Amino acid sequence: MPSATLSSKFQLAIPKPICDELGLHVGQRFAIIPKGRGIELVPLPSLDEARGLLKGADPTGYRDREDRY
Repeated sequence: MPSATLSSKFQLAIPKPICDELGLHVGQRFAIIPKGRGIELVPLPSLDEARGLLKGADPTGYRDREDRY
């Protein structure tokens, strides 16, 4: 199992085989989500990757400002 060491600057290096397998690239941003005594790193999409993500979404039934107090 690949591992990483936390540096004195609180940085982690993700092993290259993992980056290659997941298609991660230099400069990519991540959301860091605490999970009990661990963490989950979730890659955040770039603006180009996110473009069109919600295309065709149906807003019917979503809350409106009128529903707020």
